[in-house]
Amino acid sequence: MDKSIQYIKSILKTVVGIITLPLLFVACPASAQNTISSSGGAIEQVFDTIKPVTEAGFHGFFQLLDNQPIVFILLSLALGTLIGKFSLKTISLGSTAGTLLIGVLFSMIAQAAYGIAYSIPGVLSSFMLLLFMYALGLKVGPQFFSGLRKGGLAFLVIGFIVWSLNWVICFFGAMLAGLAPGYATGLISGSYTITAILGVGQDALTSGAFIPPDGMSVQQVGANMAAAYAISYVLSTVLTIMLIRYLPRIFGYDAVAEAKLAETDFSGGGTDPVPGAPGALTMTFTSIGLRAFTVTHKSFIDRTLSQLAKDFPEVPILRVVRDGKILNMTTDPTVQKDDIITVRADVHDLIETEGKLIGLESDDPQARNVPIEVADVTMGSHKISGKSLDELRLQLSAGVTVQAMFRAGNELPLGPKTDVLFGDVMRLNGPDAAIQRAAKQLGGHAILFTMKSEVIYLAFAMLVGYLVGVITITISGIPFALGTSAGVIMAGIGVSYFRSRNPNFGGPVNEGARSFLQDFGLNAFVAVLAANVGSKVMTAFGGDTILWIVLIGIAGALIPPLVAFWIGIKVFGLNTIISDGAAAGGRNSTPSLNAIMEESHSSVAAVPYPVSYAFTTVLALIGGYLSMILS
Repeated sequence: MDKSIQYIKSILKTVVGIITLPLLFVACPASAQNTISSSGGAIEQVFDTIKPVTEAGFHGFFQLLDNQPIVFILLSLALGTLIGKFSLKTISLGSTAGTLLIGVLFSMIAQAAYGIAYSIPGVLSSFMLLLFMYALGLKVGPQFFSGLRKGGLAFLVIGFIVWSLNWVICFFGAMLAGLAPGYATGLISGSYTITAILGVGQDALTSGAFIPPDGMSVQQVGANMAAAYAISYVLSTVLTIMLIRYLPRIFGYDAVAEAKLAETDFSGGGTDPVPGAPGALTMTFTSIGLRAFTVTHKSFIDRTLSQLAKDFPEVPILRVVRDGKILNMTTDPTVQKDDIITVRADVHDLIETEGKLIGLESDDPQARNVPIEVADVTMGSHKISGKSLDELRLQLSAGVTVQAMFRAGNELPLGPKTDVLFGDVMRLNGPDAAIQRAAKQLGGHAILFTMKSEVIYLAFAMLVGYLVGVITITISGIPFALGTSAGVIMAGIGVSYFRSRNPNFGGPVNEGARSFLQDFGLNAFVAVLAANVGSKVMTAFGGDTILWIVLIGIAGALIPPLVAFWIGIKVFGLNTIISDGAAAGGRNSTPSLNAIMEESHSSVAAVPYPVSYAFTTVLALIGGYLSMILS
């Protein structure tokens, strides 16, 4: 075995011994003391003495991770998320990079110290990545097309810059370093974190488009590709996450403040989330309040609810409590003296007028406990289409108020003369019964907040996106495909986009569930990836080759997005978070996108991501094929 690998194994076993020694003191203090005293103080003898204990225990631990892949994934997630929270002068890894590092460390120790090579089925990681992409698409869908209109050309240019610089650095870097055939393609694949490049490189070998030089077999070229890929993949993934995360800060920008500016820009001036977006069904500030009064004035005594609604439309009665019991409102009861009625109107009027009009205010808990809901309703009646909000106030009475209105996914300014057209979406707030009644009168049905997850649309949309992504067209031996990740994120964008026009499409999606899919899906994908590539890293240690792989791989990973980001903000005048998201897409680095979203506390960076991602995926495959046949 290569001496460098033996040396690394020795270091890892020493680390294991150092970690185990304190545990030996806890488990058996007397034995530990005898061990140290008999060793004459020589730490090497201590390690030799405890070596059987440490090797047996730790070998069993790493064997467990091999036998039970779920344990590997969950442990990597837990420890990776934990270390990702630690920060040094506000610099932190984040959960994704932390999970990757922990997973790779476990995999490398298992390979170097115990000869265990982890291999977790790729279908698991692929599925987790697709869940992440779909959840992300749901969140950014309404902004995606707006972003494409605003900066589509800039996003494509940024992607082209990232791809071209990466190819030049890796290909000519490997040539200048005198690396053997295969290394350049592996470097491009690893530093770009696109495994499919290895596939097109292998196709060039097997098809005869590239013939290895004398004395080198096709298998050796393939091994060179794999080694360069494994090392540069791990390093570039971690370092690119860190770079993309802090690019705005490096150039002196506040990521959170920049994200807020970008959100405002891409929202089209709207202040309310569009239908189907996170936070859409959240109660916002309103001057409308809810209060309870004891009926003492003659104007309300011995009048039915329907009579009072006609005489006092500005004071809708939501509940009547008599002798501690809530009356059935559908029977149109007659209000009696000392009944407690609940009304909902402008707070100023409630304070200044309603007490004088109805009676003294009451703090009765039954009367005041009227839940207020928020719902999106699509205008489905042609009969009332074209009327103004002022004309529709009778349909929207009984405590229901208009919180926002949307047309074709764009928020409309509210006012008495604002016209309501067929297909518009009206966001109402008020008691559930009142909202349901208003929705029926408007010709639609209320879409309310729910804790349930919409599985049917998720499954079908992901299926369609996946199938579109796998469609491959081969031209001159080079396969062209959108890619399953890009296909699924576009499916999520499509569902979200159409739901912003009509909230009935796809139903409400619980934001907690969507956020969980996004976070857990990506980090679980990274954990599986770490298990599978960590062991391959060990096979490439040795000689000067590894040094060149590290240097070229890091340069190919970091320089292109840095230059592209600078061009985005200086030449195209893009918002720094938007430019950063385009650079992350150009680098095909989904974990990096997640990192900048964590840093900016916003998902707006994902708006340009699919555009540059899809474009550079095609370019990267072409470039990988060319790098192999030109080697």
